[in-house]
Amino acid sequence: MAESHDPILLFDSGVGGLTVLAELRKLLPNAPVIYAADLAGLPYGDKTEAQIAARVAGLLGRMAERYQPRLACIACNTASTIALGMVREVLEIPIVGTVPAIKPAAAMTQTGVIGLLGTAATVRQTYVDRLEAEFANGKRLLRHAAPGLVEAAEAKLRGKSVDMAVIEAAASALRGMEGGDRIDTVVLACTHFPLLEDELAQAFGPGVRFIDGAAGIARRIAHLTQGQPFPDAQSSRFVVTGEVQSAQALLPWLETLGFSTIEQF
Repeated sequence: MAESHDPILLFDSGVGGLTVLAELRKLLPNAPVIYAADLAGLPYGDKTEAQIAARVAGLLGRMAERYQPRLACIACNTASTIALGMVREVLEIPIVGTVPAIKPAAAMTQTGVIGLLGTAATVRQTYVDRLEAEFANGKRLLRHAAPGLVEAAEAKLRGKSVDMAVIEAAASALRGMEGGDRIDTVVLACTHFPLLEDELAQAFGPGVRFIDGAAGIARRIAHLTQGQPFPDAQSSRFVVTGEVQSAQALLPWLETLGFSTIEQF
């Protein structure tokens, strides 16, 4: 049985998983959370499957040993689609992964044409093929790798201006595919991308809805920790791989989520 102070470990390549934390706080306001950002390994989207699997499994193994979490969440689509099975074999705690929200998108679309934006590594996974075959049968799923959006989201949270040309290029690429003019639903298949939803909405224009997996992941974590004790007050720790200095620009935003310092892993 988990002790009240045992944390939930949220792991991502960068700050995208904070979109999951925001949803989790609505359901479990006092859950102790350790958010781990693998900034030294960012971006994951341009690495090979073998590199990602080895890095994620290795890091999560060491983090589980150090922090003794009650549950770990891989709050990253790329890492989940590649390393989830391996991590579940290595760790003896519940592991929650992140999968592209194709199932709810298929239920939402009116035109039958769905766009999917992800990293290059996520977009090419057979895991996504299986989700499409199972949940979007009879619908058209158009995929585009938009790695530039990860950098744009990281920059936005550091207080820098977003390069709208990058956002518009991603929208144009999906629109330019056969049937792309009929897209009415876009799956944000990277936890970084909801941070850019306002900019994406501007680029796609009216009549397009966006969906991501953050709320669903939060519900899964809440379900798996149901009945477990939590402390009376919220406690959150933000840890990063690599240089702490590189993350300092995030502090103003992190403070709004309950983090007061950035620690090095």
